[in-house]
Amino acid sequence: MQLWVGLGNPGPRYAMQRHNVGFMACDVLADMYDFGPVQKKFQGWLQEGRIGSEKVLLLKPGTFMNESGRSVGEAMRFYKLPIEALTVFHDELDLAPFKVKVKRGGGHAGHNGLRSIDAHLGPDFRRVRIGIGHPGHKDRVHGHVLGNYAKSEMDDLVQMLGAIGGCADWLAAGDDARFMSEYALKMQD
Repeated sequence: MQLWVGLGNPGPRYAMQRHNVGFMACDVLADMYDFGPVQKKFQGWLQEGRIGSEKVLLLKPGTFMNESGRSVGEAMRFYKLPIEALTVFHDELDLAPFKVKVKRGGGHAGHNGLRSIDAHLGPDFRRVRIGIGHPGHKDRVHGHVLGNYAKSEMDDLVQMLGAIGGCADWLAAGDDARFMSEYALKMQD
């Protein structure tokens, strides 16, 4: 069993913010793979399903970004999952918009959701880093991250989320390199 977590902030006012792209990825995965109904668990929203041959739990913490680790830690302990079973989908300033990279472990680069998970579980979990681009100057980061996607970005956002979903079976199988390769091909179409 794997736990896939999408990071974001709860509530409609945050729904289209770049910081919520992890939530968006979970919603698309749940829809594409016909996951079960949403259950209110672990201070968040949980759905169960299968991707390929793997059982996957999708969790969207309802704790707000800065406390995501509480929700994730609770779910990991309940299911007695090893850190290798955890995948976190999150926005990444240091990647160009709509680029996606997977890595295991590392720092949090100032991302408060990752910082919180790291504090509760350590840094050795897998991350699906979803590029939102850097606004250029550090004084503009806060507004950029908490800003909504522009109308002109919607087609790319939809294509990106669909490509993540379309390649998710490789993630579930543990083939991160193949996932990234297939994702890049889908984004060229």
